[in-house]
Amino acid sequence: MALETISEARSHGGTQGVYRHSSTATGTPMTFAVFVPDHTPGTRLPVLWFLSGLTCTHANVMEKGEYRHACAKHGIIFIAPDTSPRGDEVPDEEASDFGKGAGFYVDATQEPWSRHYRMRSYIEDELPGIIAAHFPVNEQRQGITGHSMGGHGALTIALRNPGRFRSVGALAPIASPLRCPWGENALGGYLGLDRQAWRAYDATALIEDGARLPELLVDQGTADSFLAEQLKPHLLDEACRAANIPATIRLHEGYDHSYFFISTIMADHVAWHAQGLR
Repeated sequence: MALETISEARSHGGTQGVYRHSSTATGTPMTFAVFVPDHTPGTRLPVLWFLSGLTCTHANVMEKGEYRHACAKHGIIFIAPDTSPRGDEVPDEEASDFGKGAGFYVDATQEPWSRHYRMRSYIEDELPGIIAAHFPVNEQRQGITGHSMGGHGALTIALRNPGRFRSVGALAPIASPLRCPWGENALGGYLGLDRQAWRAYDATALIEDGARLPELLVDQGTADSFLAEQLKPHLLDEACRAANIPATIRLHEGYDHSYFFISTIMADHVAWHAQGLR
C-alpha cells in the first residue's frame, strides 16, 4: 500500500517521521508518526505502540512525549497513530469526548458513525500490516501503551488479542468506560444502548469475562483532576487481583493528567517495556 512521507527528521540517533496513507478501515486518509532508532541494516527492531487520548493526534506525544532518547537507548521503534478518522465528510460533534479526536478505539455500529469510525479495525488489523511492510519491525516483539482514552485502547486491544503483545502498559488510562461519563457517552453514541455490546471495549469487563494478560504496568498521577470521576484505576486493580493478573499500578505524587506528567515518566515507562521486549 502506498505510503506518503509528510516529514522526516534526525533526532536522538534515529529518524522521526510522519506518514499518511489511504485507510480501507476508516475510508479516509490516516496520519501516524514513527520513530526508528539507528540500527544495523537487516535488523528487525522491537515495537512500542502508543495510543493517544481525547482531542489528540499523533503530534501530541511526538512533540511533547520525550520518548526518543529512551527508545534510541533501548533500540525500540515507537509508533503513534491518530485517534480518529478525519476529513470534511467525517461526522463530528462539538463535545470534546465524542467525534473527531475521540474515536475511543471502537468499531462503531450506529449511524452516522459506523461508516468511518472503525478505529478498532484500523489499529488491530490494518495499520500493523502497513507498519510491517514499510518499517524494520520485529512482529514477535511488540508492546503497547497509551494515555487516557489511549490507555483504554491499549488495554482492551491487548486483552482481545492474547499473545500479540509481550508488554502492556498504560498512562492514566480510562480503566472502565462502562462506569464513567466519558465512556458512557462515547460507547452509547458509537455502539447504541445495549451495554452488553460495550463489554468488548472495557478492560475490567474483558478481564471479568476471562481475558488475561501476563503482566501490566499503569502509571498514574495523584493530582489528576480526572482520577476519581473518569479514570478509576482502583477498578482495574480490583479486576486484576480477582483474576490473578500481575499488575503494577504506580502512583506519582502531585502529577496531573497532562504531558508534563507523560514526559516525566516516559523514560521509565519505556524502560519497563524494554524489559518485556528483550
